[in-house]
Amino acid sequence: MSETAVKAPGVPDAGRWKALVFIALAQLMVVLDATIVNIALPSAQQDLGISDGNRQWVVTAYALAFGGLLLFGGRIADLWGRKRTFVTGLAGFAVASALGGAATNEAMMFGSRALQGVFGALLAPAALSLLAVMFTDAKERAKAFGIYGAIAGGGGAVGLILGGFLTEYLNWRWTFFVNIPFAIVAAAGAYLVIREPQGGRNRSPLDIPGVILSTLGLVSLVYGFTRAESNGWSDALTVGMFVAAAVLLLTFVIVESKVKAPLLPLRVITERNRGGIYLSLGLAIIAMFGLFLFLTYYLQVVKGYTPVKTGFAFLPMIAGMITGSTQIGTRLMTRVAPRLLMGPGFLVAAVGMLLLTQLEINTSYAGVLLPGMLLLGLGMGTAFMPAMSMATMGVEARDAGVASAMVNTSQQVGGAIGTALLNTIAASATTSYVADHIGGATSRSQQQLVQLQGQVQGYTSAIWFAVGILVAAAVIALTFINAGRPGGTTVTGSAAGDGAEDELPVPVVAH
Repeated sequence: MSETAVKAPGVPDAGRWKALVFIALAQLMVVLDATIVNIALPSAQQDLGISDGNRQWVVTAYALAFGGLLLFGGRIADLWGRKRTFVTGLAGFAVASALGGAATNEAMMFGSRALQGVFGALLAPAALSLLAVMFTDAKERAKAFGIYGAIAGGGGAVGLILGGFLTEYLNWRWTFFVNIPFAIVAAAGAYLVIREPQGGRNRSPLDIPGVILSTLGLVSLVYGFTRAESNGWSDALTVGMFVAAAVLLLTFVIVESKVKAPLLPLRVITERNRGGIYLSLGLAIIAMFGLFLFLTYYLQVVKGYTPVKTGFAFLPMIAGMITGSTQIGTRLMTRVAPRLLMGPGFLVAAVGMLLLTQLEINTSYAGVLLPGMLLLGLGMGTAFMPAMSMATMGVEARDAGVASAMVNTSQQVGGAIGTALLNTIAASATTSYVADHIGGATSRSQQQLVQLQGQVQGYTSAIWFAVGILVAAAVIALTFINAGRPGGTTVTGSAAGDGAEDELPVPVVAH
């Protein structure tokens, strides 16, 4: 690595705010990609002749590679250097996006999506552990993570707007090509301005058994939930995937407790504050992912919105997230204990979700949807910001990448669970409602009305579960997380457990 790429430890990096721009740009690209492709999926499916049975692989191929390789990607960042891993991840993501945009058949599309997932798993932990070690002043760090958290939270909804525009006015291929300029600018900027602190590498030998067991275990788990959504929970392969995941991950934990240089040191996940962060964030993502899906369907199928109009309808949620993250979270993070932001934040989001249980076919956007999404965004932004910023609380610098990857993993698995679990609840409620009411519908228009009412009944039933999940996330945050507010202005995050309970060591955030 060149001399300009390394800085002395303990000295604030002069280029840290410029670096934040490029790291945030990379994060925006990854978050946009999660929703922008969903909007383009129907058009891509038709052009490439992908069957209904296989279309889920456009999403699943990415999710499996990304979710399965996150821990490995985090460890590579610790071993190889965060800047180098970050730039490599961006370059690879751009190439994979170009292949996706140029796809001529389904195999090429699925392969490019898997490749995007591989490089995303390198990029995400590297970017955010890099951000964490560059901001060591408590107030600056709060501001940096506030900006970052707003992008991480709101980027998905921006993806709906951008995806709608690109699909309607250009074509679906541009939803892939748009990643390329993002990646080039972010990689060039990162190469020029990012400098890593010295002494943060973990040069221990790579834990190959741990890599294999964690990758296979996480892939089995994510695929189990993805398959449950389409084939049901009693499907033989679904059950087999869950059993395999349980065996592989249990074996992984046993191996990690015995090897000299583990892929995931168990100290990273067993400390109560970090455990509380991973668990409450995972639960919150379960609720969020399900809701995003239901609101998109509700607005387009029931209300008849276009993709572009649907994207704009999500703007209050983005505004709420930005306000909660950059105004409330950032301003209060250095003044109050993290649990007093996270717990109430999740509860405010639950109130917003509660409003959305009142959805009906003719529900007013201004009367129900707008305040519900605003409260949801406000609560999530307020809660996510401190949660993300203390994700490596007390972790040694050499474990920062893998601790960051654990947040990614909890969110990725949470997303897979949320989509499958809440979809199943919604589908079951819809089927039950239609079966009970279709007999009284004598004309075709009445039957269509019952079908639509059944869909809305399914959405609201699932949203009730999401309310309960958010309340559970709030309870976990309030009981597990006992760290106080940051006690000083500068944080080193050097050794696990060497800080008093009222200090907040170096944070790492991950999408």
